[in-house]
Formats: sequence, C-alpha cells, structure tokens
Amino acid sequence: MDAGKMKIVYVISERSGRKFWNRIGVAFINSDGSMNVKLEAIPVSGEMQVRDYVPRDEAHSAGSARATHGGDHLSPLS
Repeated sequence: MDAGKMKIVYVISERSGRKFWNRIGVAFINSDGSMNVKLEAIPVSGEMQVRDYVPRDEAHSAGSARATHGGDHLSPLS
C-alpha cells in the first residue's frame, strides 16, 4: 500500500473550550482520484477531517503537530 494514498479520518469535538481529535477511520485514494472511506464510528456532528497518513516515527522526528495533537487517543489542541 502506497502511504501517499492513505489518509486518516478524524472527528474534532470541543469540550470546555478545548478541541479533541479522535481517529474514527481511514481513507484511500483510488487511481481515478476518488476516495474510499472506512469508518469505525459515525460523527454525531456529521463533520470529519481527512488528513494524510504520517507514520508515527516520521511524525515524531519531524516534530509534527499531528504527533502531539492527533492519533488514536484523545489529545487537546493548543
């Protein structure tokens, strides 16, 4: 699988004035530019954020905001 074609799907929720990113699925770019999305949860708000997949090792070494603020667990956005 080409990592450039893989995306991560998040829902962003806000509580007590803080935003939390929760991973809810993955998406894959097809050869014609369309996208297949596989969700493990449906966001109540109906809004999703689709981001490029960045392996954890790359994200940590690059100091990516996604390493600090995204992922498979609740993380507040600053």
